[in-house]
Amino acid sequence: MERSGRLGVGIIGAGKVGPVFGAALAGAGHAIVGISAVSQRSRDRAEVMLPGVPILDIPTIIERSELVILAVPEGELPTLIAGLAAAGIWQPGQLVLHTAPSLGTAVLAPAQALGAIPLAIHPAMAFTGTSIDLVRLRDSYCAVTAATVVQPIGMALVVEMGAEPLLIDEDDRAAYADALAVATSFSSAIVGQATEALDRIGVENAGRVLAPLVRSAVENALAGPSPDTIDLASIRGDLLEDD
Repeated sequence: MERSGRLGVGIIGAGKVGPVFGAALAGAGHAIVGISAVSQRSRDRAEVMLPGVPILDIPTIIERSELVILAVPEGELPTLIAGLAAAGIWQPGQLVLHTAPSLGTAVLAPAQALGAIPLAIHPAMAFTGTSIDLVRLRDSYCAVTAATVVQPIGMALVVEMGAEPLLIDEDDRAAYADALAVATSFSSAIVGQATEALDRIGVENAGRVLAPLVRSAVENALAGPSPDTIDLASIRGDLLEDD
């Protein structure tokens, strides 16, 4: 997609994702017009990641923005979008993007009915809400869900942030989210158990000890099974038969 000039970007939500998206887009030359933040922690995060960007109320952000990023908890999205639509705040031709993993663009229907252009973009990575995420984003993929004519816009925004776009159909968003949740929760649980086991036997800095092992194991798993991979499912079946 070729586009001249910059977009005025407004961010609703100063959790771990919104400020990082804002910083990445600012680095690509877009203008961040404002961000909403309620708690002191979110305000501090916004000031660190987006220095000089004003903290504004939501209606003002939408009024000033060509691209609105909704980086709020997934459960809050439907009510927020519908409430803003009922108040007539969404603007025709305005890009509206949410970052929820399991939802596509259907949740943005109330905004679309007022002429907004819906996008769903979710980065497949775990966020810290710090500048570290800007580096990690360059090695990550972002799921893009949008109407066919809008997909180039979503893909271009992802590329501008330094990530790789991955088109996901509306009906496949739930499965995509499930896959990410399994990978994240399983990894956290297993590493947590291993760390506790090393702590119990007096190993100092257990996390640092495990880090190279975990990284290499994950890389090997992502590379696919090797010819010498043991068929654990077959072994488990044999053991159950012996029982």
